[in-house]
Amino acid sequence: MQHENIISNGGNGRVNEAAIASVKLDKRTAAELAKWNWQPQPAAWKLVGELVNQFLARNAWAEKLADRMKHETGTRFIDWIDHVVAPENTLSGGMTAALTASGYEKYKAPGAGKDLVGYCNEKGMFPPILVGGKQLLIAIKVESVIEFLQAHDLDLHDVIEGEAGSRLRIVPVAKANNSSLCVIERHGLAGFDYDRSSPAKRIAAANVLGMFRTRKRDFGGDNKKAYTHTQRLVEGAIKSIGRDWTCDLFFKAEREYWMKRNRAAQVQFSRQCVLGLGWANHDHHTYRCSRETFAQHVKLWETLGQYCRERFYAGAEAGWGAQVLEQPVTGIITFNDVDMDPDELLGDFSHKGFKKKLGKLGTVGLWCSLHGEATFEAGMHHLEAQFDHHALVEQLEKAGGGKTMAPFTTFPYLRQAFTEGERWAVRPENVARTLKTGLITEAQAKLFEKEGAIGSHLENLERNDGFKGFNQQGVSDIIARTDPRKLSAAMAKIGSNT
Repeated sequence: MQHENIISNGGNGRVNEAAIASVKLDKRTAAELAKWNWQPQPAAWKLVGELVNQFLARNAWAEKLADRMKHETGTRFIDWIDHVVAPENTLSGGMTAALTASGYEKYKAPGAGKDLVGYCNEKGMFPPILVGGKQLLIAIKVESVIEFLQAHDLDLHDVIEGEAGSRLRIVPVAKANNSSLCVIERHGLAGFDYDRSSPAKRIAAANVLGMFRTRKRDFGGDNKKAYTHTQRLVEGAIKSIGRDWTCDLFFKAEREYWMKRNRAAQVQFSRQCVLGLGWANHDHHTYRCSRETFAQHVKLWETLGQYCRERFYAGAEAGWGAQVLEQPVTGIITFNDVDMDPDELLGDFSHKGFKKKLGKLGTVGLWCSLHGEATFEAGMHHLEAQFDHHALVEQLEKAGGGKTMAPFTTFPYLRQAFTEGERWAVRPENVARTLKTGLITEAQAKLFEKEGAIGSHLENLERNDGFKGFNQQGVSDIIARTDPRKLSAAMAKIGSNT
């Protein structure tokens, strides 16, 4: 199918420019589809790797932490980096030349200081690098510097820069051989300027987080009312503490809600908290949404400062598409799934919504019909975090977090796999409402009532070469494999053989 090929390009998640040229698109749509053509960036990845290797060779404390990260959490030191400060002579030939040759570009780094020059690489997922100073410094991101210090029995409270409740707090934890390891927590504040919010505003932020943690999620299936209510909460929070801070706190509450209903997430989170890291290695948050309210869903994310990135169509079997959004200050990325036909990819479905009736429920629509919207009572479908793929598969099962499904992406620069799904009970009224539409059979309805349906996963994701994109073909495959109708049919077959 011609439209399906626009984003697939051999299943690697990149834009197929030849396919775009072969379809009659308006210039704006064609430009949008071609814009997000993510490519691996091996030169920049190699450069960051060289800095990490040099740093760990100098700093024994950091080297031990990196080893513990891999063997106790299944994560990699490189994926936790917030930023790097490197003197010009760190690499032979000079840092500036090496950065420029690898695709890094100069940028204004707020608060970096006059003696430091900022470089960033927006072609992939890479930390900013500041050139200058006299020592090699790496700052790793954590959800809480206090929890990190507590986890490692470090009495460094007096040297934390940034007051309690601030949007940015940083503390040096290990210095050796002209190197310094720092830990940093951010809450909607980019750059290197310290938070100048008042104590009253920090109290207001704590109240906003409490509001998001306890917000009403069950509206009895009235999704338009649910979005209107949540939109009002978000807009009120933004007036109180600002957009970026609000975004950070909103998704912190979202991760907590999702984690309550996912055993693999609970186990993995506890492992990461042993090292005081939290979920600072999150890659993206995945939501499932009904067609009727998809435009409201995107509006909510845009209110929080996210902008639309690439779009996907997963294929006829899955009957599914998605819009990716990103918040540039917080780094929050959302992957938003919705039932759709291939021709709808070419329109602005994220803002104009969907006009036609499909007459069928795809994998996403059925999930929402059985469990509710991911933004509300169901919670996220899954959180993707960055890991050492093979290490996590082995460690998570041994730790009691369950098995990992067969991977749906195995590229050298991108590996993805779901943990086995968390099976949720389905409310009888949801089954009855879905059956009434005629879009599931009586037999399927009985199985959903008796056995429940898969609700959520944790995604094991490993990125290499700074690749920032997604695997179109692989996502289509895993969506199809996790369709509740297929899983229920398989269970029924097993039951008939016992």
